[in-house]
Amino acid sequence: MASSDSEKYRPRIALTSYLQEASWGVWNTTAAILPATYVEAVVAAGATPILLPPSGTDPTVLDLVDGLIVVGGPDVDPSLYGQAPHPRTQPQPLRDSHDSVLLRAALERGLPLFAICRGAQLLNVVLGGTLIQHIPDVNPDARCQPAPGVYGEAAFSTTPGSLINDLLGDTAVSPCYHHQAMDSVPRALRVTARSADGMVQALETREGGWVLGVQFHPEQNPHDLRLFRGFVEAAANYRTDHTATMKAMSPA
Repeated sequence: MASSDSEKYRPRIALTSYLQEASWGVWNTTAAILPATYVEAVVAAGATPILLPPSGTDPTVLDLVDGLIVVGGPDVDPSLYGQAPHPRTQPQPLRDSHDSVLLRAALERGLPLFAICRGAQLLNVVLGGTLIQHIPDVNPDARCQPAPGVYGEAAFSTTPGSLINDLLGDTAVSPCYHHQAMDSVPRALRVTARSADGMVQALETREGGWVLGVQFHPEQNPHDLRLFRGFVEAAANYRTDHTATMKAMSPA
């Protein structure tokens, strides 16, 4: 019997998440949480979201999924790239260690990887790059974080032949919210989008595979899911290729 549309396989996407104080109903306590915009974007793009809290870190969980999204959040600990903390830097070392393990495991597996805002910064750091800890110190006119809880707007140009160029075209605009940014970029990565002020807006690996880090927040624009759809398509292809490889390796 043919399966119904509701039974068709949807790529499984792991998303990192927060472990911090939250409120719901009569409760106010530590919880594993994630802004719903990430989950909604994954679902709308045709995939199934699976949340990974920063506790009980187990990189082998990535063997069960078809893609990984490392989401935004607090500042990356500057000790990871050899700097003392800026007065405005507020890291969460637990998330740094958890997300770093998952980033490395995804890269080792060739798993499609989508790193957003802090996720892109951590990808840069994990591979040997550094960050600008407070953008207003080097660019007082930047409007990356206009006010607490208010998104700015990033307008940028992309590099021809890159993943982001294939999905968004030569130029695009997206919501953004960050006070840190990429500084030095390691050799393993290449910059594939910049804003007019020179700020790095996207990173990709040089050695192929679907790896994209973006400084902005595409999940905050539900009317433009091109990046999420491209990522989910890569996850579906990964699933197909991985299944074929496993079948080929199985004894007859």
